[in-house]
Amino acid sequence: MTATISFPQTLEARPTAPPSPAGSWPSSPPLRLSLAPVGPQPSLLDGAWWPQSRDLSMELPTLTAALDPLWGRITRVTVNPVHWPVVPHKVPVAGHVVKVGWYRDEQDPHELMLLSYRAGRWNLLVIPPQTPPDSAVWLMAAASDPLGTSTASRLMAEAARRRTVAENDRAVEEAWASEGGHEARDPAATTPQRPQRM
Repeated sequence: MTATISFPQTLEARPTAPPSPAGSWPSSPPLRLSLAPVGPQPSLLDGAWWPQSRDLSMELPTLTAALDPLWGRITRVTVNPVHWPVVPHKVPVAGHVVKVGWYRDEQDPHELMLLSYRAGRWNLLVIPPQTPPDSAVWLMAAASDPLGTSTASRLMAEAARRRTVAENDRAVEEAWASEGGHEARDPAATTPQRPQRM
């Protein structure tokens, strides 16, 4: 697996399978993950994960395989089942098994909790797969802020508010342009002309 890390840490991991004879990687999409830098003050979230689907059996192996070298072997994952159609009990990951559990009332519906036997626990914002890229980029940055104080649900609500404001601004701009736009505000077009003397 190859990984590209930038700050805030963003991983784009490819599968561990070797390239095909033609030299290209298998068609699995890259891992979309952003992690908060380690800091003295713990934030509410340790980063964000933008899965390709809502299939935990398919998505968790790539995520945990990328995080194992950074955080120690991930042994357990918990989710809120509100956004996951199927929550498997166990998922095989790179030579070991990750146990998967769920909490409906105790866990934020937009959060994934990962536990490592040796190193502790981490909370990731789960960005819905269908999220527009500009919103996902904002969410990844906000969830990776080491001074962040927002919960996963508050970040999702703020992203929805920002998207609504942007859509409203776009609609106003389009209406303005369709009604003549800058031409209607052209001073030469709106300044009354002096009547000519005879």
